[in-house]
Amino acid sequence: MAVNPATVKLIAKAAADMATDADKRRRLLLLILAPVIGLLLLIAFIVYIITSPLSLLLGWLLPNEVKVIKDFQMEYGYNQVIGLYDRDYLEGSGIDYGDIVFTDGATDVIYFNQLDEKYADEPYGTDKIGTSGCGPTALAIVVSSLTGRIVDPVEMAEWSVANGGWCEGNGSYHSLIPSAAQAFGLNVEGNVQNTPQIIIDALADGKLVIALMSKGHFTSGGHFIVLRGVTADGKILVADPSSKKRSELEWGFSLILKEARKGAGAGGAFWIISR
Repeated sequence: MAVNPATVKLIAKAAADMATDADKRRRLLLLILAPVIGLLLLIAFIVYIITSPLSLLLGWLLPNEVKVIKDFQMEYGYNQVIGLYDRDYLEGSGIDYGDIVFTDGATDVIYFNQLDEKYADEPYGTDKIGTSGCGPTALAIVVSSLTGRIVDPVEMAEWSVANGGWCEGNGSYHSLIPSAAQAFGLNVEGNVQNTPQIIIDALADGKLVIALMSKGHFTSGGHFIVLRGVTADGKILVADPSSKKRSELEWGFSLILKEARKGAGAGGAFWIISR
């Protein structure tokens, strides 16, 4: 059957128009997506910079740029490292803290201090428990107190390294808290920072809470502590892995909420942990 030449021309023109339209759509889509993708990559790069261990940045940033990143990490709680000349290290290191159990809360709490001479110089990856081990030490306090099995900071630091919780040069990833607590058979509830009454009720019920603090009364950078109870007048009892002195004080809940790390990952900055 013969095909009308005019029909052939119409079909060819329609196909060409369709191809052209498709090319135009692709080009328009690329024009729209390119800046969005660029922005996302820039944000990812910035997040990588501000959360990376300083040891990874030394090779390709200038000293003054590294200082800016370090100051930012300390200000917003990304860096959990205690310096050798920090007050906590000077006051708390070289001491055998013995066997301390706090009995003034709803749950008896077995206390460990990361600066204890038994643990301070033990390795936490390539770091030391004394300078970088508040995360494992806080977990050692909670696990030992709630399970009846003594897990000291050395054992918990080894678990953290083996299971991806150690962050070289910065302390611990926030995900260490829920992952380790669950691995040791405990229940964890996170994402409670905006409902503070839940935290108070949990402490009154004998549950323990690991809190990630930022710059303030507990740290000049970032620091994990344990909330171990609440008094009759609403004060908070703590077990601070780097300070027995602070662990013996009562703290206003509003201060703890104010100084807790904003935007913490893995459901923080408060993790309610129970049997």
